[in-house]
Amino acid sequence: MSSLTLLRAADYPRMPWKNGGGSTEEITRDGGAGLDGFGWRLSIADIEESGGFSSFAGYQRIISVLQGDGMRLVVDGQASRELLAFDPFAFSGQSTVSCNLLGGPIRDFNLIYAPQRFAARLQWCSAGSRVYSSAQTLLVFAAAEPVQVALAGQPEQVLGRYDCLRLDANQGLVELQVSGQVCLIELSER
Repeated sequence: MSSLTLLRAADYPRMPWKNGGGSTEEITRDGGAGLDGFGWRLSIADIEESGGFSSFAGYQRIISVLQGDGMRLVVDGQASRELLAFDPFAFSGQSTVSCNLLGGPIRDFNLIYAPQRFAARLQWCSAGSRVYSSAQTLLVFAAAEPVQVALAGQPEQVLGRYDCLRLDANQGLVELQVSGQVCLIELSER
C-alpha cells in the first residue's frame, strides 16, 4: 500500500559535507546512515564560495541552482555550461568537480543516487502542470510557496518553500497536478 509523507523544510537536518567545506540540509533518503549506504538522497546545499565538490564514487548526481546568480562546474577538466536557476545538470559522483560561482553565494538542490540500484528521473515543472508517473517513489519539491499538489486519490497538499511531498510504494499510474514551480523526482528500484 502506498504512503504519502509531507516533509517540512524547517525540519531538515543539517549535515557536514564529506570534504568539510560546508554543510547540507538533507531533505530525505531511502536508507543508510550518515553519508554512506543510501541508494538515493535529496538535499539542499549552500555554496558560499567557489571550490571543490565532495566525491561520491558509485553514485550519479543531478544538481540545480535554487537561488543566486548561478555557477559553472568543471567536471574532470571539462567546463559545463552556465548553470542558472532550475537548470538541472548531471555528472558522475566519482568525477573531480569544482564550482565557479557566477556572482555571490548560491543555494543548490541535489539528487544523488546509485544507478546500479535505482532508475531516476528529475524534471522541473511549472504552475498548472499535469504529470503522470508509475515510479515506485515520487518526490515533489516546492521551489516557491505556496504550492498546491493534487495526487489522484489523495487529499490535496499545500507545500511551503522547499517542502517536499514523498509518495512511497506506488504501484500504479498516478496523476499529479501542481499550482506552482516544483521539481518532480521519480525513483524506481532496478
